[in-house]
Amino acid sequence: MRGQPDMLFPLPLNAYQDNNFGSTTEILLHRILVDPMNLVVSLMFLCAIVHTFCVGTFRRLAEKTETTHRALFKIKKQEMKYNGNIVDNVSFKAELFYLLGEVEIIFALWVIPVFWSVFVHKGWDTILHYMTTVNFTEPMFVVVIMTMASSRPIERFSEYCMKYMAQIGNGSTAAWWFVVLTIGPILGSFITEPGAMTISAMLLGKQFYKKKPSLTFAYATIGLLFVNISVGGTFSNFAAPPVLMVAGPWNWDFSFMIMNFGWKALIGILVSNSLYFVVFRSEFKRLDKYNTLEIHTDGEIDWEDRDEPIPASVTIVHILIMVWTVFSSHYPVLFIPGFFVFLGFRRATAHHQNDTNLKPPILVGAFLAGLVVHGGLQAWWIAPILGSLPELTLMLGATVLTAFNDNASIAYLSTLVPTLTESMKYAVIAGAVTGGGLTVIANAPNPAGVSILREYFEYGVSPIKLLLGALIPTIILGCAFMLLP
Repeated sequence: MRGQPDMLFPLPLNAYQDNNFGSTTEILLHRILVDPMNLVVSLMFLCAIVHTFCVGTFRRLAEKTETTHRALFKIKKQEMKYNGNIVDNVSFKAELFYLLGEVEIIFALWVIPVFWSVFVHKGWDTILHYMTTVNFTEPMFVVVIMTMASSRPIERFSEYCMKYMAQIGNGSTAAWWFVVLTIGPILGSFITEPGAMTISAMLLGKQFYKKKPSLTFAYATIGLLFVNISVGGTFSNFAAPPVLMVAGPWNWDFSFMIMNFGWKALIGILVSNSLYFVVFRSEFKRLDKYNTLEIHTDGEIDWEDRDEPIPASVTIVHILIMVWTVFSSHYPVLFIPGFFVFLGFRRATAHHQNDTNLKPPILVGAFLAGLVVHGGLQAWWIAPILGSLPELTLMLGATVLTAFNDNASIAYLSTLVPTLTESMKYAVIAGAVTGGGLTVIANAPNPAGVSILREYFEYGVSPIKLLLGALIPTIILGCAFMLLP
């Protein structure tokens, strides 16, 4: 049993008593000397970030190992049987590489060494105290809203609404592409960003990615989607995670967000979409000729792509449950029972539904849970950096920091800096939402998009190519927030 002081890990920022230190470097060195575990857990967080850039390598190793394993068993003609059935003999090494190549599981995996390091140096009570004070509401909510938003009634309803708008462009691939990348992100201000990401990614998969665009266009589109989703939640004060973190402490209401962020985000989205539209306009003609209809060898349409109508009552019930979930998004005691109602209703109307695949939402939930655990341990170095930057540099700094730490964490830590002026508060949130598309970890909904769309990318979504695809829209949105009055 350790003493009470060790229960405070990480230490509250005011416990360091370093306000009189001259530079940020002195503050950071002082905080490492006060508690060396600050540096240890941050280095592990850095390892997790580096790991995300290695997922493609691990997946290639997994496939190579599995191929070798299967070839070996075929040569030896070895089979495992149980009750007359052949049981697949898997390679443990290949499965381990597959696990290490799952981008959604990386931060959860790196929580393990953090957990045991703190346990060894500070004791069971300390790490238990920290883990039980971490707020896992957002990861739980993302699992629920992803599952609901990917249901067939919600997908078909969203597709019908988007199809109506896409008819302006005769329902072409270009029209679908532009509508989904414009309207979908704005939905994030009302049905939350994870919900908007799920719907937008599913529709892009069906109307765009299934037609096999070039790799450059594929990465440009996913980068554009991530940036647009990140800024699309700024029309309201309750849907985007980074905005939610500061809306209460800074008294930012709905009208404030519209007047200071929303309209600028819309202009930035339209400019970014239009630019990419012009650059890739010649490729849209080729994509229009591609037939996405899934046909089996017996001539029947795949069950998932059937066009049978869904009763309006079923769709309405789904929408009402989803509205309840968004309304109660900060209270698991309310939205979890609503999720059980959804699952029960889905089973009772199974003939109108597609199979519910819980694996992607659960993996995304694990990703965010791991990120929340790591993010809560980074305040010792992020807060001093934010507090030391001038206004323009603060926005650029928040954009860069967001790429390596969830923008909601950046927003929350900014509320702990007492010296921020109103213009500096605007700058840090503008930077946080602008940088939300640069990496998978930059914005909470991004792992959901990767989970849905990665089947269209060999060996998964490359972090470097995602960064390049999102870079130009990030610059455009940054200019919109910085230059528009």
